[in-house]
Amino acid sequence: MPIATINPATGETVKTFTPATDEEVDAAIARAYARFQDYRHNTTFAQRAGWANATADLLEKEADETAALMTLEMGKTLASAKAEVLKCAKGFRFYADNAERLLADEPADAAKVGATKAYTRYQPLGVVLAVMPWNFPLWQAVRFAAPALMAGNVGILKHASNVPQCALYLADVIARGGFPEGCFQTLLVASSAVETILRDPRVAAATLTGSEPAGQSVAAIAGDEIKPTVLELGGSDPFIVMPSANLDEAVKTAVTARTQNNGQSCIAAKRFIAHADIYERFVDKFVEAVAALKVGDPTDPDTDVGPLATESGRDEVAKQVEDAAAAGAVIRCGGQRLDRPGWYYPPTVVTDITKDMALYSEEVFGPVASVYRAGDIDEAIEIANATTFGLGSNAWTNDEAEQQRFIDDIEAGQVFINGMTVSHPELPFGGVKRSGYGRELAGLGIREFCNAKTVWIGSADTGSSAGGKKVE
Repeated sequence: MPIATINPATGETVKTFTPATDEEVDAAIARAYARFQDYRHNTTFAQRAGWANATADLLEKEADETAALMTLEMGKTLASAKAEVLKCAKGFRFYADNAERLLADEPADAAKVGATKAYTRYQPLGVVLAVMPWNFPLWQAVRFAAPALMAGNVGILKHASNVPQCALYLADVIARGGFPEGCFQTLLVASSAVETILRDPRVAAATLTGSEPAGQSVAAIAGDEIKPTVLELGGSDPFIVMPSANLDEAVKTAVTARTQNNGQSCIAAKRFIAHADIYERFVDKFVEAVAALKVGDPTDPDTDVGPLATESGRDEVAKQVEDAAAAGAVIRCGGQRLDRPGWYYPPTVVTDITKDMALYSEEVFGPVASVYRAGDIDEAIEIANATTFGLGSNAWTNDEAEQQRFIDDIEAGQVFINGMTVSHPELPFGGVKRSGYGRELAGLGIREFCNAKTVWIGSADTGSSAGGKKVE
C-alpha cells in the first residue's frame, strides 16, 4: 500500500509521501535511544506533566482542524473525529495527573522477607515501537504515547500507510507541547520495515493495534528477540439483550455500537444476541433504526455513516455479506453496494446465520450487524463465546443474577452491562483469546513498558540476605 492520503469519500489521491530511507530510520532510532538516556534520568514527573498538559491544550485548540484532517484521511464523520481529538487531550491529562501516583514505589512487608526495607520500583524500558492502525488514527496512538512518555519511555510510531498526515501531526503536536526532541517520532515506512526496527537492539519493546496477521508477525519477531509486546487485535463483540432489559434503550445503543466510526471499530458490537422472548421485537426495532441512518459525505453534519476507509475494506465487507446471503442468510436491510463515488457501504442487518457461514465466525469491519436468537441465558453465553476473539462485550439485563453470569462467563477483556463498550483512560483496555494480550490505559497500561524492579535492602551491620537464608 502506498503511503498516501486518499479521500475515501471520493477515491481521490490527495497527497503522497516518500518512505523514509534505511539511513533515516537508523538515525531516528539513534536519536530516540540517545534521548532516552537523558530523558529517563533528567526529567521529573512534574516536567513531563507540564508537557503533557500543554499537548492537551494544543489538541483542544486545534480540534476542528485536526478533525477535518482525520475525516479527509479515513472518512469518519466530523463529529466523531472531533470527539476523538478531545478524547486524546483527556488521555494526556489523565496521565499528567496520575502517572506519578501510578508508578510510585510499592512497599512490601520488609520483615517477612528479612529486610529493613523492600519495595517494587517501576522504571521505563526505553525505546518502544508503536505499530498503529488507521481507524482511530490519533486515539489509538495516544493510548500508547501518553502513558509511555509520562513513564519516561520514548516512542517511535509506525502508523498505517493511509493516515500519514495524522501520524505526522501527532509527532508535531507532542513536540510543540514541549517534549524534548526525539521523545516521540513518526516514521513513514512500509510494514516491511517493522522487522528491522524491532530487531534493532536499541529498541526495547513494541505495541501493536491491528489485525491478527500483523499481531502474529510482531509477536513472533519480538519473541525471537525476547522483547515484551502488547497486542490489541480484532474483536467480534457480542451484544446480548435479555427480556428484563429496557428494549428501547438497548436498541438505541445497539445502533450506535454497531455503526460507530462507520462500523470500523475493534470494540464495536458486531453480533447481536436477543432472547427468544423479545427477539422479534428487537429485530423489528433494530432494523427500522438501522435502515433510517443517513449514509453520505462525512463532512455533512447530518450524515450518520460515512465511507469505509479503504476500497479493499469495503470490498471485503461486501463479499462477507454476499457469501452469507448466498448460503441462506436473510438480509433485513442494506446489503447492496452503493452506486456512487467513494467507498460507501450501507448499514446492514443480517439474520438466520448458521455456523457453517463465514459470517458466523469472522470479524466484519464495517456497518454490518449479525443477529442471533437465544433460547435462554446459557445459549446466549454459548453464542457470545463462539468466537476466537475476546475483546469487549455488552449485556443488557436488569436481573442481577444474569448480570453476574455475564460478568463471570463471557470470555472477553471487558464486559459492559446496560451500556456500550467504550475505552476510558481510567479503565484497563485489552482482550483475551485471539484479541491479543496485555493492557492499555489505567495503571496497568502505564506499567506495561516498565521494569517492575524488586528492591531489597538489608541491614548494613549484618549483611543479611533474605534473613540469612539462601533461597531463590
